[in-house]
Amino acid sequence: MTAPSSRLFFALWPDAATRRTLDSLAREVAVETGGRAVAADNLHLTLAFLGERPAAIVPELCASAAAIDGLPFRLSLDDVGCWRKADIAWLAARRAAQLQELRQHATKALATLQIVIDERRFLPHVTLARRTESVIARQLTPPIEWQVGSFALVASTLDPRGVRYEVLRNFALTASDDRP
Repeated sequence: MTAPSSRLFFALWPDAATRRTLDSLAREVAVETGGRAVAADNLHLTLAFLGERPAAIVPELCASAAAIDGLPFRLSLDDVGCWRKADIAWLAARRAAQLQELRQHATKALATLQIVIDERRFLPHVTLARRTESVIARQLTPPIEWQVGSFALVASTLDPRGVRYEVLRNFALTASDDRP
């Protein structure tokens, strides 16, 4: 018998107001591209994909993530586009220095657990629609302003209705001298 495992990832998980705004845009983009909008509860921005991991590692991941330093920041999501080969429409930020810095901190923290994150170019985005039939590319004016104050460890499970995400734990972004 194998030990229980989950597909895990760290993500920015939107607050209720940001989620509503993202959901509205996802529905609009789905209509425009002939795609299927991502369910509101599944909207997120992946920070680091960890893959299939044993459930027993979750406490270690949480301890490592809790030690990540970073200040809250504002992320201006302003670029709508798609990946034609994947038939996915997305929303991204043209400028995301603080997000890139948070990812670097997460990557270093995970390395202490011997978890290596894919080194390919990090393309931070919120998937808005899947199975798109036409291309979309535009600037979002005004941008969606996301006040990022935390990130989450999330488990992904497949069920008959599709993918379901469960936030296992949230981690507040605070300066190191603000930590208990």
